[in-house]
Amino acid sequence: MAKKTNKLKIIPLGGLGEIGKNITVFEYKDDIIVVDCGLTFPEDEMLGIDVVIPDITYLIKNKEKIRGIILTHGHEDHIGGLPYALAKLDLPVYGTKLTLGLVENKLKEHRLDKVNLIEIKASDKIKLGCFTVEIIKTSHSIPDSVALAINTPVGIVVHTGDFKIDYTPINDNLIDLHKFAEIGSKGVLVLLADSTNVERPGYTMSEKTVGDTFNDIFLKAPARIIVATFASNVHRVQQVIDAAELYNRKVIVSGRSMVNTINVAYDLGYLRIKEGTLIDINDMHKYPNNEIVILTTGSQGEPMSALSRMAFSEHRKIELVPEDLVVISASPIPGNEKTVFRVINKLMEIGAKVIYESLADVHVSGHACQEELKLIHTLLKPKFFIPVHGEYRHLKRHGELAMELGMPKENIFIASNGSVIEFTKNSGAINQYVQSGNILVDGLGIGDVGNIVLRDRKHLSEDGLIVVVVTMSKQEGKVIAGPDIISRGFVYVRESEDLMEEAREVVRDVLFECEKRNITDWATLKSSIRDALRGFLYEKIKRNPMILPIIMEV
Repeated sequence: MAKKTNKLKIIPLGGLGEIGKNITVFEYKDDIIVVDCGLTFPEDEMLGIDVVIPDITYLIKNKEKIRGIILTHGHEDHIGGLPYALAKLDLPVYGTKLTLGLVENKLKEHRLDKVNLIEIKASDKIKLGCFTVEIIKTSHSIPDSVALAINTPVGIVVHTGDFKIDYTPINDNLIDLHKFAEIGSKGVLVLLADSTNVERPGYTMSEKTVGDTFNDIFLKAPARIIVATFASNVHRVQQVIDAAELYNRKVIVSGRSMVNTINVAYDLGYLRIKEGTLIDINDMHKYPNNEIVILTTGSQGEPMSALSRMAFSEHRKIELVPEDLVVISASPIPGNEKTVFRVINKLMEIGAKVIYESLADVHVSGHACQEELKLIHTLLKPKFFIPVHGEYRHLKRHGELAMELGMPKENIFIASNGSVIEFTKNSGAINQYVQSGNILVDGLGIGDVGNIVLRDRKHLSEDGLIVVVVTMSKQEGKVIAGPDIISRGFVYVRESEDLMEEAREVVRDVLFECEKRNITDWATLKSSIRDALRGFLYEKIKRNPMILPIIMEV
């Protein structure tokens, strides 16, 4: 009988065909390790949903095999799903100092205090079951980001995490290209690499260029400066603080996530801030406007963020005035363009001057462009390649890039969430699929809002609601009171009294008909009312509201 070959399984449960909710599973026999556990933000049609997290059913089924979760860096799309996963899985979490600092904050909010957090640093090697994971330093838009070289029984797998190659980074954040070359010389079986910027030719500009632009802006600004950026972009925050200190300006921090991140990064030594630079928002009036910088959240136009509240004059402490200068130091995430420009238009209506990415170099990406990706591919010389972290078009383009560098097409796997990609020392194939997908979080409810609830919300939001209330006698099954019709979001009742009266008449006729035919069971009554009223309203005004008949017995 032929001996069964043990295979390495790589299973992406999130982050493929989308930007966000990154999570990848590596499995060999009875050992599993998980890399990252992120979230993503809801799409427009996900009405009322707060965040979207990956479906981890596969991990829950195999929880006795999991040896730990390793985090590549501290961005929401890589750590945001952790509290939800750790509520169901008791696992050690490995991450660098700043990443764990940000995770700790999240776990406190979710009241998870018994999680085993284990700090790792570049060049550490961690043994997890049959896997040995080597930590490699990389550059990204947040400090302490790492790539992973995973030694498995069938060969070395490299997961780049999110990265760029920045030769002049902030705070000694230089990517360890020497380590990539060294691992490449040992022979790499599979590479999983960041695809976010694969459509952009050339190189990503250095974070330093933003510092130069800030210095220029701060030198010329006549009054107050408001800078909006991602709270987690610690390097950007550092450059705003550096420019403020250079021109003797005080810095005020606005926005809860910005305050949290700055506190964690400062306490752990990732931010240099001179004594007296940060001041309380309540002390702002003690200084002239040309000595103030406000560092805020809201670079994506989020409705509840500090910058949006300022733009719509709803901020309790900060009122914008015409000579203010607003710098939006981020590019809109695909899909957010409309909300970002809504905020920019509102700021300009107030009279503030607004500088954003298309007007000046106030933002650079944290992800590698084509030439940087080519360098990593060339240093590692992998046998097989799985593009990750991107929408389908990004994954496809990254696959083409690998082919341009000489990799055979059959060695490239454009996978989707839930694909099980199996490898031996010489072969790779997508052989099966496991459950994966989106779990929607609404308030404290996790996964209790599914497609049917969203469909109802969409229906209500587009067509409104009609409630028909009828009171019937228990003994005879006759109508005692009603029908009363209550309308919400359908028509303005006071101006549509005739329509409402006609609708009541339609319901009366249905009830009379049912009484004549001795129909008393509620289900039939309700569906008869619903069908008759739906037909009548569509004929009358071409609308389809949700119709809820309520029958009360006395």
